[in-house]
Amino acid sequence: MLAVAVGSLALAGCSSPTESIPPVIVDLGEVDGTTVEVDEGGTIDLTGDDETYAAWTADIGDPAIVEFTPGRDDGSAQFDPGLTATAPGETEVTLDNTETGESVTFTVEVVGPSSIY
Repeated sequence: MLAVAVGSLALAGCSSPTESIPPVIVDLGEVDGTTVEVDEGGTIDLTGDDETYAAWTADIGDPAIVEFTPGRDDGSAQFDPGLTATAPGETEVTLDNTETGESVTFTVEVVGPSSIY
């Protein structure tokens, strides 16, 4: 089973407890042609490829909106590829698998952080 390789942004107020934004889980086999919404500071975990998860690369229309983290195997665990939402906006993302030749294109819409308090 692949480990979730996504970070989370802890949001804390002066007197409020720390809260984390849960990742948005997206299946690589179902994302093509869709729009994925994620909160600013949140992450998208790209799942569904247990064999060639480390072979995915990304072409991001506006890299100021999302950043790509490639899948990897550190010897003790396998980590899915993912995206981190860095700024509000909308951008097209194309993921290509260098081993299988598979390609998916979708839109990521980053919205301001949710009000969690």
